[in-house]
Amino acid sequence: MALSIGVDIGGTKVSAGVVDESGAILARHLTPTPSHSPRAVEDTIVAAVEQLRVSHPEVASVGIGAAGWVDTDQATVRFSPHLAWREEPLQARLSRRIDLPLLIDNDANAATWAEYRFGAVADAQVLVGITLGTGIGGAFVIDGRLFRGTYGMAGEWGHMITVPDGHRCPCGNRGCWEQYASGNALGRDARELASARSPQAQGILELTGREPDQLTGADVTRAALAGDATAIEMIGEVGTWLGRGIANLAAGLDPDAFVIGGGLSNAGDLLLAPAQQAFQRTLTGRGFRTPARLTLARFRNEAGLLGAADLARHSLVEPPSERRAGFWPGRGRLRSRLRRRLGGERAAG
Repeated sequence: MALSIGVDIGGTKVSAGVVDESGAILARHLTPTPSHSPRAVEDTIVAAVEQLRVSHPEVASVGIGAAGWVDTDQATVRFSPHLAWREEPLQARLSRRIDLPLLIDNDANAATWAEYRFGAVADAQVLVGITLGTGIGGAFVIDGRLFRGTYGMAGEWGHMITVPDGHRCPCGNRGCWEQYASGNALGRDARELASARSPQAQGILELTGREPDQLTGADVTRAALAGDATAIEMIGEVGTWLGRGIANLAAGLDPDAFVIGGGLSNAGDLLLAPAQQAFQRTLTGRGFRTPARLTLARFRNEAGLLGAADLARHSLVEPPSERRAGFWPGRGRLRSRLRRRLGGERAAG
């Protein structure tokens, strides 16, 4: 049984795990993202891998899901809005310290791949992944192939301009989608409401035990799940922004499914229902087309490490440099080979 370690590096935490061929996670390791220092994050990754290998020495590869723009060769993190990675040669640096085949990919690519391979959307022909965490990440799977774009940066849905001259984004622009539909956006709005001493925020503060300037999106989500009316309303507003953005993506990509993951998806139907309503109201050609289905991710916070591990396992068979530009072939190539073989047999018959 081939085992691989997957590591998911987010803006707030680093999750790692040992994963088998069926997608089962055999061991886990979780630690806060130490700081914005690239070296500190590197040390955290190495420590997680070393700890997991103690109990599973037969691990054959390591996959890293990085919160940033990873180049086509899956070696360099070109830019990360939430971490201090700028042209960071992460694959080379980690390979000096980890003596296993190692693959780097975008964390949203990894998470969406996990949902496609092992989750609730394995039957999707065209799948759009949306990860709602510190920001918004995304990925695109077409006929079983992960599309990464010409330079490895496809799927950055979160940095589409939604509100011209809107909230400042860590990417440098204003009005990005993730400034209105993400965990950061939810936490920012809660802090503003609480700092203004609004009585509407009192319930959130009491339920979480936080000071106004400490509130996070996760706090609001917990308060909403506990029944706080203001928190539920705030989740609904984020859901509305989410649904509008999804409608824009559907206009351009025409997928048959969207899978929504990341920490904010823990809000469940409190997020999905208003997103579905806004999507249906905003979708171009509504009433004359089949709308894509919106599905919550099955693996939630574990999707990134699960997908990274599976991508690393497959990279042992087909290294990144041998792949068709823009695609991680996956099952799509296998299907093409089967079609060609069957076609040849029919012609011969």
